[in-house]
Amino acid sequence: MFLRARLSKPLCTDRPSGNGPRKSGGVTLIELMTVLVVLGILASMAAPSFLDMLQRNRVATRINAFVGDLQFARSEAIRQGIPVTVCASSDGRSCIGRATWNTGWIIFADPDSNGTRDEDGTAEQVLRVQAAWKGSDSFTASTGIGAITYGRDGLAIGLPASASALLTLRTSPVNDSATRCVQINFAGHQKVLRANEGGCA
Repeated sequence: MFLRARLSKPLCTDRPSGNGPRKSGGVTLIELMTVLVVLGILASMAAPSFLDMLQRNRVATRINAFVGDLQFARSEAIRQGIPVTVCASSDGRSCIGRATWNTGWIIFADPDSNGTRDEDGTAEQVLRVQAAWKGSDSFTASTGIGAITYGRDGLAIGLPASASALLTLRTSPVNDSATRCVQINFAGHQKVLRANEGGCA
């Protein structure tokens, strides 16, 4: 009797009964929406600084490339003993005659030092070509200069009355803190200026 009564009791199991509440391993809609809102706030805070970093890196790369080409042109003028010109160009062969440098530029031997390449003459050999920039950043000379010529002594020829040329690189969209300028003086030296420094604006 006693054994039969004990066997008649239900056995205990670890599995919940089919009618009891079940715990879910997922997340609720409210939890998901909360996470999305937090992520949205963090993204909106990080986006401006990320864009600023990209612009600054792009500007630094382009300014360094331009300054490097100016130094190359000056050293070639001294080495070859003839004037060498850097001019804004859109086709990699001729000067466009405008102060818009983001279209690209060329470096060429310029024995007559007129700042314009004579494509028919073999004496005015192209030494280096910079293609047009991608995007809509602008790079213009505030003094309207479309060409910079270095004499065989390394001096810059044909600069304006102020004895210096100033080229300004502005980003698009505009970020004033990322603006940079290249100043070229009569001696042929270059200096990179930050925004609001030495006339760079």
